[in-house]
Amino acid sequence: MDLQLTEEHIMIRDQARKFAQEVIAPVAEHHDLTGEFPVESVKQMGELGLMGIEVPEEYGGAEMDAISYVLAMEEISKADAAHGVIMSVNNSLFCHGILRFGTEEQKKKYVEPVASGEAIGAYALTEPTSGSDAGSMKSRAVLSEDGTRYTLNGRKSWITSGPVADVMVVFVMTDPEKRNRGITAFIIETDMPGFAVGKTEPKLGIRASATCEITMENLRCPVENRLGAEGQGFKMAMVVLDAGRIGIASQALGIAEAAYQASLQYAREREAFGRFIGQFQMIQQKLADMRTRIEASRLLVYSAALAKERAKATGGRYTLEAAMAKLFASETAMWVATQAVQIHGGMGYSKELPVERYFRDAKITEIYEGTSEIQRMVIARSETGLR
Repeated sequence: MDLQLTEEHIMIRDQARKFAQEVIAPVAEHHDLTGEFPVESVKQMGELGLMGIEVPEEYGGAEMDAISYVLAMEEISKADAAHGVIMSVNNSLFCHGILRFGTEEQKKKYVEPVASGEAIGAYALTEPTSGSDAGSMKSRAVLSEDGTRYTLNGRKSWITSGPVADVMVVFVMTDPEKRNRGITAFIIETDMPGFAVGKTEPKLGIRASATCEITMENLRCPVENRLGAEGQGFKMAMVVLDAGRIGIASQALGIAEAAYQASLQYAREREAFGRFIGQFQMIQQKLADMRTRIEASRLLVYSAALAKERAKATGGRYTLEAAMAKLFASETAMWVATQAVQIHGGMGYSKELPVERYFRDAKITEIYEGTSEIQRMVIARSETGLR
């Protein structure tokens, strides 16, 4: 396993860091307080190639590798995790899925504008009564007698970028009796008649990332907008989530790094009992453990990114590596953010400093794109071969 960064890797990391600190960091607090979607900065991310890092140039992307992606994701998320998840959905869930399973026409029509930042993509799998249990979804799609279109009905929930998305990949049942094997994916344009945005979620963290319910009522979807074959949707969703989990692991790494750096600075400046608090052994222990867990997370994230690169050549999966990276990095982010609040004391609980935002943002990384409990199941089943 070669973890040596190339000149190109360093370039994309430094470019993302500069943009994140100069453009995103100054507006992060505003967007967190208001919940406003950061339209302008997201558009600039697209212009820099950050919304389609691994997408080939012919489809509007930057055509870089998975290591470049995780490096950029960490830097963006370090400034604001909400920008990070917007970037992750565009890259990993939307573009990656269509590039992997779409037709040439679908790639040109839908990936290009999203990868270039001209449009926003989304991914709709979860429903109010089906999260991890996708086989119980209630949404339905029925093929017309002439075979030219599907009629979609149903409701999806917790859709990241849903209120502002121009296009999304939606998973719907075409054969409910087959449960997981009866799920089919469709590419839906949000201005299609029958599509509607429901309530926007009042979230604890990543508040600038607009999240909502969507409804489909007799939405007529052309058959050419079906992604892959009928009944292949669940398999496609799981393949795409492998990539998505690497993105969320990178987001978690960025949150943890931001919380650690804030704590390190505070420990050097804050005085108590005539000494800097960084001189007290209990604070030193916290800082040492924070740094160690962050570096362990980084290695798991890089390992998963390298596994993803190998899979591009072999067509294989990297489920185990992605699950381990997502599990450890997300739990590290939550743990580090908790320690950061403790180190800052009362100021850590105040909105005057960004530490409390890191704490709120970290929690979701243990939940979306597969909870920590689901990641442990994935890892154990991968190792034992038992279901």
